[in-house]
Amino acid sequence: MAGLLVSFAYSKGWILADFEFIDAKQAIVLLSDDKNVTLLDVRTIREYEDRHLKNAINIPVQTLTSSLNRLENAKGQRIVVYCRSGSRSIKASRILEENGFTPLNVEGGIIDLMRNDAEIVR
Repeated sequence: MAGLLVSFAYSKGWILADFEFIDAKQAIVLLSDDKNVTLLDVRTIREYEDRHLKNAINIPVQTLTSSLNRLENAKGQRIVVYCRSGSRSIKASRILEENGFTPLNVEGGIIDLMRNDAEIVR
């Protein structure tokens, strides 16, 4: 039982998360004010094609480890990471942090970003 609880807490980023969490409003302000930030969408290609934030790079979390070379230019920048609701982006943020990047995980994902009027591309 304790193992399940620890596993659940880890998957939610409640424990052992060596990266920062930001909410949708913070992400929107950061993206509009700081040109030295990379925006990463870790949802599937189909989800990305349906709608995504303007200027987002799409690398599905399932292929992130093998595609880190696409982010080499962002190594010295903060990377705003989002998915649909905030779960896959936690996994992606862990991968990025372990590989020397500085992720900022968007809590609530694109759902909360849209609720807060983020600029969406369809």
